[in-house]
Amino acid sequence: MTDAFSPAVARETRWPLRQREFVNHAGGTRPHITLVSDEPGIRGLFRYRPETAQPLVQLSEVLLCGDSTLSRGEREVIAAYVSSLNRCRFCYHTHAAFAAIRMPEGMALIDQIRADPDTAPISPQLKALLAIAGAVQRGGQEVTGEHVNAARAAGATDLEIHDTVLIAAAFCMYNRYVDGLATLACDDPEHYADRARLSGYVKVWEDELDEAC
Repeated sequence: MTDAFSPAVARETRWPLRQREFVNHAGGTRPHITLVSDEPGIRGLFRYRPETAQPLVQLSEVLLCGDSTLSRGEREVIAAYVSSLNRCRFCYHTHAAFAAIRMPEGMALIDQIRADPDTAPISPQLKALLAIAGAVQRGGQEVTGEHVNAARAAGATDLEIHDTVLIAAAFCMYNRYVDGLATLACDDPEHYADRARLSGYVKVWEDELDEAC
């Protein structure tokens, strides 16, 4: 890929300053609206509006945890990569952590992918799918026949291409939801590691959402 988001230097110049405190993308300590809990990122938004949280959680569960010929780690990589392009700190760190514990090379590989997928030690198929995901992040019409043909040539099925586009599109929505309301997040990887060991999104939220509703 040769898009403007690929070089590590360009990526880092766009990324907000690293923060260990819980602040939003502008460095503020309060979201744009008054939430009902102090949970960071999308978790606070889910608590605020559980009626909309339920279908969003279920979509994530199907896309990232459901049956697929793409591994859970590969799908989390796609989610993390799109979130990094959108500079969404909460979603990137969350899904980077989910990906890292499911990929043998751990966070070192996720950092390489974020910096430049073309030079990261991943399969040609995943590189081609990340190229599609990056195109979706820029705009749906940015996905070309060349992107799709390259993914197919690398071994991707139509269902894998479909799910890559939908994961990328969904995470653009999640990223904009999280940052559009200026939710808080930190950049400390340890904060995200424990939750990353949980098996699925519905499991995490099922009891809490039932209780909230």
